[in-house]
Amino acid sequence: MQLLWFYIAIVLAISDEIHSKIVWGYVRDFYIVFGGILSSSLDSMLETWIIHEAMEAFFHFILLSIVFLSFKIGFLAALIHFLLDVSHSIVIRHMPWLPHRALHFTVESLFFMAVLGF
Repeated sequence: MQLLWFYIAIVLAISDEIHSKIVWGYVRDFYIVFGGILSSSLDSMLETWIIHEAMEAFFHFILLSIVFLSFKIGFLAALIHFLLDVSHSIVIRHMPWLPHRALHFTVESLFFMAVLGF
């Protein structure tokens, strides 16, 4: 229980990599067409982007809820990941892979330390 925050941050990082591999490795064409449909049916690119981030957060919610058998952990992980993705995408436009991973891991770890304790 003492390192639960660490395990959650690790699984969330793995979940993010799995999501990227699935979306860009296996269903890229569908995802691009789906994004075009979404973009044409919504009023702005901002709405399309928020929907994309929300769908990614839902993926993390499902995966972490299953791994930790807890909807609370799944919800909190999806929420912090969503907020972090949205905020760093607004503030920092382009980040290389490693700094992006480090930023997520650090902030998500601190968040779960605050929520669950050390």
